[in-house]
Amino acid sequence: MPVQAPPPFPLPAPRTVRCPTCGAPVEWTAASRWRPFCSERCRTVDLGAWASERYRVPVVERDDDEDAATGGGDPPSRPG
Repeated sequence: MPVQAPPPFPLPAPRTVRCPTCGAPVEWTAASRWRPFCSERCRTVDLGAWASERYRVPVVERDDDEDAATGGGDPPSRPG
């Protein structure tokens, strides 16, 4: 079997991130199947948190009266 030559320059060390669920270090490489999570379990725990609405994306509620006064809201519908 032929020996492969080393790359002409050193490869950079893979980036390491922390698992969002447990904080374990995870290499950011294609071999890290569950990235950014360390395992399927941590991935499932995070998904469950979203599904149970423990995580929420903040939304700015707008009043319908504000939309009418500022011309915002849905565009008018086109006639027929």
